[in-house]
Amino acid sequence: MAIAIRKADEIAKLKKAGEIVGKTLQHLQSIIKPGMTLAQIDSIGETFIREHQAEPSFKGLYGFKGSVCTSLNQVCIHGIPDDTVVKEGDILGLDIGVKLDGYYGDAAITMPIGKISAEDQALIDCSKDALYHAISMIKAGMRFKELTKILEDFIVSRGFVPLREYCGHGIGTSPHDEPNIPNYLEGKPNQGPKIKNGMVFCIEPMVCKKSGKPVILEDHWSVVSEDGMHTSHYEHQVAVIDGRAIILTEA
Repeated sequence: MAIAIRKADEIAKLKKAGEIVGKTLQHLQSIIKPGMTLAQIDSIGETFIREHQAEPSFKGLYGFKGSVCTSLNQVCIHGIPDDTVVKEGDILGLDIGVKLDGYYGDAAITMPIGKISAEDQALIDCSKDALYHAISMIKAGMRFKELTKILEDFIVSRGFVPLREYCGHGIGTSPHDEPNIPNYLEGKPNQGPKIKNGMVFCIEPMVCKKSGKPVILEDHWSVVSEDGMHTSHYEHQVAVIDGRAIILTEA
């Protein structure tokens, strides 16, 4: 399947969807505190999205029951919002998708709940810094595999490893589209499709402490590392304009 090239009016629509994602993440960060349940957090996120005339695109997607992926501590991605209570010292991943006027936005953060360990802070910093570093390096004409290598090299340089089997992705009028953008390189970086102006995609470093081998929990959604340790996840949606990547999912 060809990677879509978006026109300026389409990118503008994707930016509107993305801004709602960014605002929702910002809103949740400002109010989440110890004692709240993951289900409460999900409900607040869904309400905020709908108040901004958008739809929570994750709700019902592939059978997912929530509007916000709430990934707590060991869970890296796809955490299901339930009655689990967040407490001081936890780290919580929030992954949010919206649909607005037929176009999708998608982004994620991992946030501390109160005071966290220095090790967990370094883990969060790694995924966030890897994301922004990779975005700063994007230019039209480079290959997606070069971007993958940039992500992997950064994560490894911090002493962590990328989660395997999961990846960033294209996005537009569907929530997941071509290309797939892993955080680990398979093959050579000078292979595969090139990044072009008008392409829109999500980059999402998923970072583990010791092992990148994924394990899916009994809920059939939550993805953890086989090492059983804490993980971190950050994501932005970007558009390539005038040869550089512009973030679409900032508040």
